[in-house]
Amino acid sequence: MTTTRRDWLLQASAVLLLAPVAPARAAPAPTRLAAAWDDAQGRHYAGWLAATGGATLRVEHAIELPTRAHGLLPEADGSVLVVARRPGDWLLRWRPGRAGQWQWSEPERRYSGHAIAAHGRLYTTETELDSGTGRVVVRDAATLESLQSWPTGGIDPHQLLLDIDGTLLVANGGVPTQPETGRVKLARDRMDPSLVRLDPRDGRRLGQWRLPDPRLSIRHLARHADGTIGVALQAEHDDAAERAAAPLLALFDRTTLRCAGQPHALAGYAGDIAATRDGFALAATRAGGVVRWRSDGTWLGFTPLAEACPLACDARGALWAGGRGGALAGHAEAALALPALRLDNHWISAPAA
Repeated sequence: MTTTRRDWLLQASAVLLLAPVAPARAAPAPTRLAAAWDDAQGRHYAGWLAATGGATLRVEHAIELPTRAHGLLPEADGSVLVVARRPGDWLLRWRPGRAGQWQWSEPERRYSGHAIAAHGRLYTTETELDSGTGRVVVRDAATLESLQSWPTGGIDPHQLLLDIDGTLLVANGGVPTQPETGRVKLARDRMDPSLVRLDPRDGRRLGQWRLPDPRLSIRHLARHADGTIGVALQAEHDDAAERAAAPLLALFDRTTLRCAGQPHALAGYAGDIAATRDGFALAATRAGGVVRWRSDGTWLGFTPLAEACPLACDARGALWAGGRGGALAGHAEAALALPALRLDNHWISAPAA
């Protein structure tokens, strides 16, 4: 990256604002999605997409970013917290019409793509540069500055989830990498993915669970209304056929972590997961569709969507799935066109402004 941090701090006030989308007459309030994407020229953005009852999902507000984004966290005041794609060196809080609040990574660590707000603080997953060890970093909710950090009990940490008892669940992807070499995967025969529970007060490890197959990287998490945790998996097997046939979903009942059955191969890669009314939806990105299970692991079906990845449920419980050139929206899975942009891994539904 040739742009310096000083350049980005100076440019943060140069926010790109696109005209707000006018709601259709007699239509329900528009669904808004905090999202990240690349434009046709390969420039990186985060911001808000809106659907107002028409056939197109449109950019409402956007800010240009120095590198690709990954996780997003809408906040109550209309801001969105954006985390750089791993290994990332920036964290951004931004609200349309205001300059961005940037928090650059500490010299010894890099961001691992996700953040959550809980107990009046922010928690981010990060990786130590010298050892590759995973850390959960506690940050001041207002200033974004680091307060303390705790080991995740593994390597390659990714998404965090606040469980119903107030504890933190952390997905350790388990793929050996070194942040200074980017996203190059090293020594996959020594993978060690795990799901870890941490005490949010002091980082004490309260439990750790592993699947029998260490080549199934644990990446993303969602909690169903019945308390079941859905875990999205990404296979890292050397054999292509074994990788393609690998399961996409694991289920955690707070005692056991197990894989859900699936009727056919789905290319071994789940890009995102969302809890739905029935159970869980996963983006089978490389298989070109959205797959669904009940929360007990019963298979529900497959819906085609090219390069499916970002998933979110809105306040009405309707699933929104983004793909290449289009999206599926609502219980009827209505097709929506997208402008000339390529969506990144995640989007989050938020109330209309």
